[in-house]
Amino acid sequence: MNCLDSETRARVINCLIEGCSIRATVRMTGAAKNTVVKLLADIGCACAGYHNRAVRNLKVRRLQADEIWCFVGAKAKNVSKEKKLEGWGDIWTWVGIDADTKLVVSYLVGGRDGGWAKEFMEDCASRIKNRVQITTDGHRVYLDAVENAFGADIDYAMLQKIYGAVMENETRYSPATCIGCDMKVVSGDPDPKHVSTSFVERQNLTMRMQMRRFTRLTNGFSKKADNHRHSVALHYMYYNFCRVHQTLRVTPAMEAGLSDHVWSLEELCTLLPKPVVKTSTIEKNLILKALG
Repeated sequence: MNCLDSETRARVINCLIEGCSIRATVRMTGAAKNTVVKLLADIGCACAGYHNRAVRNLKVRRLQADEIWCFVGAKAKNVSKEKKLEGWGDIWTWVGIDADTKLVVSYLVGGRDGGWAKEFMEDCASRIKNRVQITTDGHRVYLDAVENAFGADIDYAMLQKIYGAVMENETRYSPATCIGCDMKVVSGDPDPKHVSTSFVERQNLTMRMQMRRFTRLTNGFSKKADNHRHSVALHYMYYNFCRVHQTLRVTPAMEAGLSDHVWSLEELCTLLPKPVVKTSTIEKNLILKALG
């Protein structure tokens, strides 16, 4: 099949990371829908592979972890048994961020039970080389997951937000008003001044703003779980290596010492295999050149 040239690849990826849907990307770039979907799958796998190789041996002082909700196809309460087997329903993205460098250390797309928490925390532990202070929300599955992954050599605290009561028959699209926080020290001696999940929650907002699949009350949600995972991988690769952080004035990867420059979209595209021109196209060009 024909492959897009490097310039068109960069334009398509630019649309995807700036919050455009697949169909909007098709209209803006002129690329076929199937081509855009295939490119998303290829770049998603390439970004996930590069993150797995490059984001290692990190010196992290403060790690904040959280989960962000979304759905594939339909919300869990509206999914039939047949569609559930296809991966439809609620889907969660686990994310851990370095509070100092703003680097996304690890991410995982899946469910929200203890098994996923264990896998996520083990991946975080495998990328950090020093003793770290961790803050999570009050999700109970973190307790065993953090202990199993990091052991006793850790300073760990949970931050449970307290929300006000919801009025009867009230309809809302956002959480109730937060009226306070309850901090619980789980292990070690975490510094109370740095027990916070603000940075990781702000990163979750960045994701919702930049990815059409996460935008609430639209029809841009993912229809396939694999495409959802590819989009998440592309987003975090762009966030870590290409996007200049407004506060840091450099990318998180530069602040963490993983890169010495800001990656361009063209450099991001180099993670993909080089475009291969069809033999028939080469022969056609030779014939036209000979006739000319």
